[in-house]
This record gives sequence, structure tokens and C-alpha cells, in this order.
Amino acid sequence: MIGTGELIVILCVVLILFGGKKLPELARSIGLGIREFKKACNGDCEEEPIEPSSSQQLKKEPVTIVVEPEPKDRNPHG
Repeated sequence: MIGTGELIVILCVVLILFGGKKLPELARSIGLGIREFKKACNGDCEEEPIEPSSSQQLKKEPVTIVVEPEPKDRNPHG
């Protein structure tokens, strides 16, 4: 069983390793991971659609992909 002293030592080591600025980000990512794990365990498969805010509207532009044919002198078996 982990006591109070061991918990304080662990928290100090984490603070030294990650720094004060990274701790909130680390805690947030751990919280999101736990939430996703609980959703998976409960069988909640519904994903909430993420709608970008009006300032973050995605621009839809056509994309052109150019594919060059392979040279005919290339031997695929050797």
C-alpha cells in the first residue's frame, strides 16, 4: 500500500521530470485517457461530432494529385 510519504516523493519526482508548465497538460491528457477508457468499458460507442467554431471553419479546396507512371524498362521481378 502506498503511504503519504511515498506519494509525496512520487509527486516531487514527477514535478522535477516534467516541470510546472507541463503538469496541467499531462493531467489533462491522463484525464482524457481515463474518460476514453471508461467509455470503451461501458460500451458507449457514440462519438460526438466535433464542429469547428465560426473562426476555425475549414476551407474546402480541390486537391490535385499527380501520379507519374512507372518506367516500362523496370523489371518488377529482379
